[in-house]
Amino acid sequence: MRIALFQMNVRWGDVKANMQSLHTWIMEHFLETDLLVVPEMFTTGFCVDSSSLAETEDGPTLTQIREWSQTYHIAITGSLMIREHDTNYNRAFFFTPDGQSFYYDKRHLFQMGSEGRYFTKGEKRVIVPYMGWNILLQICYDLRFPVFSRVRNNDYDLAIYMACWPTARIGAWKTLLPARAIENEAFVCGVNAVGVDSEGRAQGGNSMLLDMKGHPLLLLSDQEENSAIIDIQIDELQAFRSKFPVWKDADNFECL
Repeated sequence: MRIALFQMNVRWGDVKANMQSLHTWIMEHFLETDLLVVPEMFTTGFCVDSSSLAETEDGPTLTQIREWSQTYHIAITGSLMIREHDTNYNRAFFFTPDGQSFYYDKRHLFQMGSEGRYFTKGEKRVIVPYMGWNILLQICYDLRFPVFSRVRNNDYDLAIYMACWPTARIGAWKTLLPARAIENEAFVCGVNAVGVDSEGRAQGGNSMLLDMKGHPLLLLSDQEENSAIIDIQIDELQAFRSKFPVWKDADNFECL
């Protein structure tokens, strides 16, 4: 599967500009890509106190992304603010070229950024089947909670973390992503934003894709909007899990 990491310079609160950036990327790279990953809240930035920007699932943004997924024949995943029955969620979407839609609501809301004041946490894990892979969707702060992302009987092969992770704490990002790969014997993809938020905080970039041993197969810079595409092979993962089956001795954690 050819997976693309698009480390966007997210313009705070500017849905139109961010959607144009996404469309431009897709038009330039869709022939090389099976799955495109963009950052957390890529249409607005992590401006949770501006939750009035939240849209519905059938609103213009997700309708357009679904259309691009089918038109350009690529899967697309990211997160944005969604309003459902007067409740707001930080919701990840995953659209496939054949018209399937999957959604995951962020479980761990970032209390230090007041996310819990404006959003409701999710209640379940979501694993998406796509091109022979099982893909776990996670959002930013979820990265700090390993039990929630624990592999159970190899129920997923690739974990995707979409984020707005600031430069001030980028050391944790660079440490925890490899840890999740090693402990779960899974590929891990972390796609972060770059740019500066409305209060002058820089986002830390360092988007990466790691193999099941925690080795970085792809690492982007910390300052610039950038993207890269890499072809990953599930056969390599299955062979390693068979040769070194740590998962057989894992604790049976119960978490959703």
